[in-house]
Amino acid sequence: MANSRRVERVASLIKREVSQMLVVGIKDDRVGAGMVSITDVEVSGDLQHAKIFVSVYGTDEAKAETMAGLKAATGFVRSELGQRLHLRRTPEILFREDQSVERGTRVLSLINQLSQEREEKGLDALFAEDDAADGRELESVPTAEDEPA
Repeated sequence: MANSRRVERVASLIKREVSQMLVVGIKDDRVGAGMVSITDVEVSGDLQHAKIFVSVYGTDEAKAETMAGLKAATGFVRSELGQRLHLRRTPEILFREDQSVERGTRVLSLINQLSQEREEKGLDALFAEDDAADGRELESVPTAEDEPA
């Protein structure tokens, strides 16, 4: 079993090499359907399996096409990694769609929406308090009719 430092190093090498392959190596048109980036690589402790997390920007159809293209290119990616990394055994490759970026964007939009609603309610409440205060001030201000003659 490899130590954790070696596992991390192999993971970073796989991430770098697969990223380069996405740019110039993989010729499948389906992979280019959406904008693709490698977000993370998890390698098992025995260096036999690697999960490559991929973020795909585009429509749902483009995402599905890209993932199908990556699945079809798994053998090519593994053989290229074997040639480039010179490992005793090249790990089995598994591509997974990483949805953390989409979740993060969704959470940020919800936070912004809540903040905007809070500001609107805060301004409405502030205006309501000002109106109520204006009404009290008008009631307590003596008028010419209230002054003794």
